[in-house]
Amino acid sequence: MATSIASGSAHLQFRETRCWRQTSFSPVVSQRCSNKFSWSYGLSNNLKIKKCHHHQIPETQRPFQTVVTSYMKNESTKYFDFAVIGSGVAGLRYALEVAKHGSVAVITKAEPHESNTNYAQGGVSAVLCPSDSVESHMQDTIVAGAYLCDEETVRVVCTEGPERIRELIAMGASFDHGEDGNLHLAREGGHSHHRIVHAADMTGKEIERALLKAIENDPNISVFKHHFAIDLLTSQDGLDMICHGVDTINTETQKVVRFISKVTLLASGGAGHIYPSTTNPPVATGDGIAMAHRAQAVISNMEFVQFHPTALADEGLPIPPTKSRDNSFLITEAVRGDGGILYNLDMERFMPMYDERAELAPRDVVARSIDDQLKKRNDKYVLLDISHRSRDQILSHFPNIAAECLKYGLDITRHPIPVVPAAHYMCGGVKAGLQGETNVLGLYVAGEVACTGLHGANRLASNSLLEALVFAQRAVNPSIQHMKESYTDHQTVSRWWDPPVVPMQLGSTILTKILKRTKQVRNELQSIMWAYVGIVRSTTWLKTAERRIGELELEWEAYLFQQGWEPTMVGLEACEMRNLFCCAKLVVSSALTRHESRGLHYTIDFPHVDEESRLPTIIFPCSMNTTWSSRQLHKQQIC
Repeated sequence: MATSIASGSAHLQFRETRCWRQTSFSPVVSQRCSNKFSWSYGLSNNLKIKKCHHHQIPETQRPFQTVVTSYMKNESTKYFDFAVIGSGVAGLRYALEVAKHGSVAVITKAEPHESNTNYAQGGVSAVLCPSDSVESHMQDTIVAGAYLCDEETVRVVCTEGPERIRELIAMGASFDHGEDGNLHLAREGGHSHHRIVHAADMTGKEIERALLKAIENDPNISVFKHHFAIDLLTSQDGLDMICHGVDTINTETQKVVRFISKVTLLASGGAGHIYPSTTNPPVATGDGIAMAHRAQAVISNMEFVQFHPTALADEGLPIPPTKSRDNSFLITEAVRGDGGILYNLDMERFMPMYDERAELAPRDVVARSIDDQLKKRNDKYVLLDISHRSRDQILSHFPNIAAECLKYGLDITRHPIPVVPAAHYMCGGVKAGLQGETNVLGLYVAGEVACTGLHGANRLASNSLLEALVFAQRAVNPSIQHMKESYTDHQTVSRWWDPPVVPMQLGSTILTKILKRTKQVRNELQSIMWAYVGIVRSTTWLKTAERRIGELELEWEAYLFQQGWEPTMVGLEACEMRNLFCCAKLVVSSALTRHESRGLHYTIDFPHVDEESRLPTIIFPCSMNTTWSSRQLHKQQIC
């Protein structure tokens, strides 16, 4: 692995770092290189359609598309033109477009609706008001991103966003309208204008509903639910890495299913579950980022983990839940945008002491302010009060939040809401160009799994669904072109890699022991990340996390192999664990490299912004992959 730091928004300067050792994975910074390249140019300009010589077929003999689904005799391999990993807004929107040109497999880890999109409350930001402008949206995005955003990417997203909203409406997505009949535009923290399109406080759910309905009616799209993606299938042709699909495990039948495709889109979401408290659904275990890293894709900006300032603090509810949640219940940014005020437990308003924008400051500022209050006062939560607004207004704007709180005896129209920060969004991910392309041929990314340069060091509220929509659309044309210009001998390619093995032969007793230990290790990893790699960091804490995570990973892997586990074996819990380890190490490595405080990365050892460090963190592939979490299960195919 190599980590590089980039300059400015349009050109990247980088310095390389060496890989982590088996017991220590932090990068060691060496000299700064003079090379410069554009955030997007480094990918877009170098992506050419290249194929192994024994697969090339004259253009006139190539079929336009394959059949929708083709099975081998053992039904363990399926063939598609496009494989989409993830069923959130990015994956579904992309699938609907490419399905006009070929067969599509949508591969989703749980039920199709179970994605980060479905839990997005606030809305989608877009310039739809005459008094607003693309330049204003750009400025708000860049300021929130602590001037680490890629300006070209920001302009593209802010310019193309309104059209993506209109397309959703044309597909049947229903958003709130005002009394004048126009879209009701809300305002959230960091925004200078009202520009948030929303469906009450269930925007993501409404978008997901509309997209899934369209997917169901498309005969060229097949949805494979409860298929957990294990590893990307890649080959190497000279200097080029090429993606040919993905291995999965059907978690209902416990059978391995291989998907061979001409183009693969990663739209698998983030990695919130590297922390014990997160607003992300249980499926968000960093699978896409980890798979891409193992497939030698470039990763960027992993130190920038966004903690949402206001997740519901269950222990502050009049009637606490009887069991712990799989994920924290989000209290949308729009509550503060609608006039919500933050108080400590003595009902003292504190945000004006930290920032002149008060409750409307960007999320990183608000989260650190709450964290400071909790530590100074030794409290468990703070209070968010919207009760000064009219009851009708609160219930119409936030019906989902009101209903959830009322289940536990809290009427938000009369009393403040107990809130606490929780891991929410990965601003880093797989480095993508302006077409969603990666350095791995045939592999595209969109949504939270991607790092496009839009968010910089901190995501502006409601820019995530916007980015997913824009980049899902931008990835369509190059994907179609790649599909048409490439030919894959499916039968030959599918035999390049030995299939993973489901460890049924170990027996139920051993598997139960492995499952129990893996759950313990997962909790230990999450505790380490929260204690040492949280909202406020230090070099000592990060190095402690580095050491303890390395030791924990080696101990866990040793336990597995002592029980008879083999490197080619797969299971949902074990594979999630290897992905969590991989993503946690990427976050710690990136954080140790950044010697300044910028956006979401705040360290007490370097508490100020350093303009010379205004550079994205780039993690290059590495051949020194010594642990199970950092290696692909199959042997690399060389063309």
